[in-house]
Amino acid sequence: MTPSRALVLGLLALTTMLSPCGGEDDIKADNVGIYGSVVYQSYGSNGQFTFEFDDDELLYVDLGKKETVWRIPEFGQLASYDPQGGLQAIAAAKVNLDTLIKMSNSTTATNKVPEVTVFPKSPVLLGQPNTLICFVDKIFPPMINITWLRNSKSITEGIYETNFLYNRDYSFHKIAYLTFIPSDDDVYDCKVEHWGLEEPVLKHWEPEVPAPMSELSETVVCALGLSVGIVGIVVGTIFIIQGLRSGGTSRHPGPL
Repeated sequence: MTPSRALVLGLLALTTMLSPCGGEDDIKADNVGIYGSVVYQSYGSNGQFTFEFDDDELLYVDLGKKETVWRIPEFGQLASYDPQGGLQAIAAAKVNLDTLIKMSNSTTATNKVPEVTVFPKSPVLLGQPNTLICFVDKIFPPMINITWLRNSKSITEGIYETNFLYNRDYSFHKIAYLTFIPSDDDVYDCKVEHWGLEEPVLKHWEPEVPAPMSELSETVVCALGLSVGIVGIVVGTIFIIQGLRSGGTSRHPGPL
């Protein structure tokens, strides 16, 4: 990608810088610079360098810890990435972002309404560990809060969230994960807060447990099964007797 192309993409991301609202639960505004499949995100005095593969996060370099963090830890056993490369890219991105900020007119971005989908990673079996996935797409500007609720109460453990991942239409998507053990007593919600929403969105999920069969239904099913079994035994017995008689007749033919 040419430098001018990168600057244009970076400028599009910089239009997301809006005036913050008051309150402790505000949506955190991030500065994002896009360079092909490489995304730089700043969080106050911190920042990180994200590398994507096939539209998913592969790794990121944490500026504060100065280390490479793999999306799936096992990937780090098969490949390596020098965090110094990411740190250098972060430094260069910061310079470019500062330049773009001065060049931009700080026009307020048009807020998009994000799309939220919740689904389990694997087929749900009660009592068996699983992972809930909250996929939030069409995010713009790239600032959002995603939280998990169990029985309307906030969850702080067993959760993971990717960085902002870049879409080809210049919007972003994010994926939040929740490890859990399905139970017919628990229901879950993925809560999404974004400037494109008039109020937070709660995407509900609960395990689909088959309705228990009534005693009358069980009795009818058992009676039908027993009846079919008895009919099968009777019919089978008749065929056996007929077969034996036919065989006896053929072995003792009458006089000619």
